[in-house]
Amino acid sequence: MSTPTTSRGTRAALALTAIVGSAALAALPLTPASAAPGDGLAVQYRTSASGATADQSEPWLKVRNTGSTAVDLSQVKVRYYFKADSPTAAYRFACSWAVKGCSVITGTFGTLARPTATADRYLEIGFTPAAGTLAPGADTGDMQLRFHRTNWQTLTQGDDYSFGGAQTSYADWARVTARIAGTTVWGTAPTGDEPTDPPTPTDPPTDPPAGGATLFDDFSYTSHTDPALASHGWSVRSHSGGPGVPGATWDPSKVTFTAQNGTTVMNLETSSAGTGATTTHTEVLTKATKFKNGTYAARVKFSDAPKYGPDGDRVVQTFFTINDLKAPMADDYAEYDFEYLPNGGWGEPADILYTTSWETYNPDPWQAVNQHSESRRSFAGWHDLVVTIDNSRITYYVDGAVFGIHDAAYLPERPMSINFNQWLIDLAGQPSTAPRAYDQQVDYVLHVKDQVLTPAQVTARLAALRAAGTTFVDEVPAS
Repeated sequence: MSTPTTSRGTRAALALTAIVGSAALAALPLTPASAAPGDGLAVQYRTSASGATADQSEPWLKVRNTGSTAVDLSQVKVRYYFKADSPTAAYRFACSWAVKGCSVITGTFGTLARPTATADRYLEIGFTPAAGTLAPGADTGDMQLRFHRTNWQTLTQGDDYSFGGAQTSYADWARVTARIAGTTVWGTAPTGDEPTDPPTPTDPPTDPPAGGATLFDDFSYTSHTDPALASHGWSVRSHSGGPGVPGATWDPSKVTFTAQNGTTVMNLETSSAGTGATTTHTEVLTKATKFKNGTYAARVKFSDAPKYGPDGDRVVQTFFTINDLKAPMADDYAEYDFEYLPNGGWGEPADILYTTSWETYNPDPWQAVNQHSESRRSFAGWHDLVVTIDNSRITYYVDGAVFGIHDAAYLPERPMSINFNQWLIDLAGQPSTAPRAYDQQVDYVLHVKDQVLTPAQVTARLAALRAAGTTFVDEVPAS
């Protein structure tokens, strides 16, 4: 977890748990949504696990371009809706085989803001830029997909919204939806997942016409005790508490600044010798909670391996915004995370990057309402991270490409702080008592209030600030 002040205990099912309610299922016609001119998709479905219960659900899919223009598959999201087996059930996605190759297919789980009798979760299938485009009339070919409970307990799928036990050969299936750049072009979603299409040109603008107040910091400081760091609104954490290893300390002296390639980068070091008393975590955050809609960007270097000592610790490396949870399940809580786990954790065996949008949670017993996207591969090295929040959605980008689009149900109600931290989930990943340390580095942070910028516009804004010799500016008014 990323919260700087609150321990939520274990987060073994990060972004995979949800509050599950019940609602009457509306009678929904199995007809596709109307497509925008030139854009159109159809989704075909079959299952190779047709029983009402199974070890794993096996939705096999094909996506066909029914429009008149080529479709960039990285902009396509397909959702398969299902009912969780319990409020705390966690699931894992896998691709068994695909014509285009499993390496270009992503699978993430999300929760519905308004659960129905047959759906409170969904599996969202996406594509990496390497998947290319889909020409008019072409399809993706076979995608043999599956998901199962993380503990491999039998799952019940007979009551799942998108499941069709009799569907043993491919056919159009409108209980699976498809979106292009956030606009639904195929299928009928359950009532808890109404589409979040962008406004038409006659709608009022998403963001106020005024605005654009900027926070920018190049982290040109000498040390964690540099008076400018505090005067510029940053706090370097020293108080104890979660998240992470019980008994660990948050050590300000492990936040350092070094020159690299003509600029200064901030380094957060986290270390351990296998006990809580020898474990140090690091965090830097804004003292003000005044940031809400707009664009957030940072260039962050993630690390897969320690800079010294044995590898294997369940490290969490982050960039996020957050406000405080005033009470369990309070609906004005907000948090938007980039979290990289180079050695796995929370039930994951290896490296994974999460982006998560939080509505609320209950720390004990653990319950969560959130939506997340994920990618299971190494993200070692420098990456440009951007998240934009407007009045209709939250969009995450990694290195200029869309990583996840999350729904309006998760928009913030109150302002937040901006945070970076690095910590260990526990000591189970590496029980050795040999000293080891991990680094996370940050080049800059940028927030533009009430304006949604593309990654290219972020790059241009950064270049202009640096060309002007600006190392710090904060125009964002207090909330």
